Amino acid sequence: MYTPIIGTLGYVLSPDRTSVLMVHRNKRDSDTHLGKYNGLGGKMHSDEDLLSCIKREIHEEAGIECQEIIFKGSINWTGFGPKEESWLGFIFLITSFTGTPYVENAEGTLSWIKVEDIPFLSLWEGDRYFLPLVFDKDPRPFYGYMPYQKEKVLSWQYSR
Repeated sequence: MYTPIIGTLGYVLSPDRTSVLMVHRNKRDSDTHLGKYNGLGGKMHSDEDLLSCIKREIHEEAGIECQEIIFKGSINWTGFGPKEESWLGFIFLITSFTGTPYVENAEGTLSWIKVEDIPFLSLWEGDRYFLPLVFDKDPRPFYGYMPYQKEKVLSWQYSR
């Protein structure tokens, strides 16, 4: 039986749409994502829908309120991370928000990164495959499958 962890992942664009708010996961030694840059998000609660989840996660992690949210796609990650968990992730682009983002949270330092500089960051290997789809101009969502083994991407496929 396939019972993935369901989560949301959001990428918040700056008002001029040239940068994205990312967290550098540098706070907890036990963090699966330690040292990596990531979007904001997390596990969905049993009493919420996907939109409520991404809004809550962005508010908890960055202290801002999402105003405009675009669903960009989903990814089925199997065997992900050191615990080799299965995740079904829903990815969003936040194009408008209110408030001032935190400079840090419990997971790490928050900073605005130029979109073109993202490939040069310390990322999960698989992020390099799907992030171009998050920031492209194609309005169609993508639906991806990315199996991992021993923290390495085995393959990547998607459709739109």
